[in-house]
Amino acid sequence: MTDDECKFCGIAAGRLTSSPVYEDDLVVAFMDLYPVTPGHVQVVPRAHVAELGGLDDAVGARLWSVARRVGTALRGGAVRCEGVNLFLADGEAAGQEIFHVHLHVFPRFAGDPFSIHAVWEEADRAVLDGQAARLRALVPRE
Repeated sequence: MTDDECKFCGIAAGRLTSSPVYEDDLVVAFMDLYPVTPGHVQVVPRAHVAELGGLDDAVGARLWSVARRVGTALRGGAVRCEGVNLFLADGEAAGQEIFHVHLHVFPRFAGDPFSIHAVWEEADRAVLDGQAARLRALVPRE
């Protein structure tokens, strides 16, 4: 996909219509056209980055910083909001549909339509320790 074909690149460049919330040199935030709840915002890097691993640290930090500030504003009374979710799907198996990194920030309230269905069961400590050891070997150090 080229930057010209990417919806989020079009929004970041001002070629496509959006309802902007925040913008700076690295990221833009705008209202989601298909909100989970009223007040749902997307925060995206200006540059086309298809997956989380492609973000450099400065852009990644800005993405999360802006999401935190948007969440604080949502809790400040702009819309009905009793809590906030930050949600990022990285890859098709995770539910990513637009392959430009985007961080959802959306208000939550009792009875809203969003849910995550999972089976939350305690894992075996030996299994966790093994997974942790394999991950430690792969996580890059600064």
